[in-house]
Amino acid sequence: MKIREEKLDQIIQWAENNPDVRVVLLTSSLVNPYAPVDDFSDLDVELVFENRKPYEEDNEWIRLFGEPISMIEEDDHVFEGKHAMKMVLYKDHVKVDFKLYQLSEFIPEIKEEILPDDWDVGYRVLIDKDDLTKEMKAPGYKSIMIQKPTEKKFEQLLNDFWWDTTYVAKCLKRGDIFYAKFMSENILRTDYLVPLIEWYIAGSHDWSNITTNKHGRLFKKYVSPELWTKIEATFSGSDIDENWTALFAFADLVHELGSSLAEQLKFTYPVKLENDVRNYLIEVQLLP
Repeated sequence: MKIREEKLDQIIQWAENNPDVRVVLLTSSLVNPYAPVDDFSDLDVELVFENRKPYEEDNEWIRLFGEPISMIEEDDHVFEGKHAMKMVLYKDHVKVDFKLYQLSEFIPEIKEEILPDDWDVGYRVLIDKDDLTKEMKAPGYKSIMIQKPTEKKFEQLLNDFWWDTTYVAKCLKRGDIFYAKFMSENILRTDYLVPLIEWYIAGSHDWSNITTNKHGRLFKKYVSPELWTKIEATFSGSDIDENWTALFAFADLVHELGSSLAEQLKFTYPVKLENDVRNYLIEVQLLP
């Protein structure tokens, strides 16, 4: 995306000519070989200042790179005193996430034995006026790779999944679509289905270094068309009957993936629990 590259060049030029800025890093997807990149990908820029306070309190410098249409600011209390954030969406559609460091906060970070996750997913040094980053460890991308679950974690996920399907069923019977959607999308999908699909994909690739990016962005790349159709069936609109269909699609998919993983990993799949809960779901659905 040419306009994004031009904006990054503007930021680099400004930083080079600004004695307050000592280091500039580019991080996240644009420097991560495992991440999908397109025209909507953000610029994640880390700025290290002698004194960051003036740049944290005054936003005029943000306007040097274009006209902002929206901005979110987070101070260092959110990040345990290590840095502040200014996430800016510009009128030209480029989004820049500026991370603001104080030099005194940045130096201990780069000296840590284990590279912090924000850098382990990829970084590129754009400016280093004091050679501070020369001994920074190279990204290992370990934090984004899918890890094989322990038996305890696997069993807990399945137990919790079947437990929480009952909440969806009760909400659907009550006609409470808001709570039903919260439980199905925030809990069943995010907490249980997403990691289960991740494990299934990684297991299909011998648990080698593999990532599906955030919240399943690359799932479609790694699963068969048949499995993708089953995943799509778990999505639904606002119609109550449609949500019942999606709930049983969740159940069928978790059964298929969970049973396959249990066999591969020599774990125990909770057959009785599933059967008992399925009977409950059907009984609730058929209540007058």
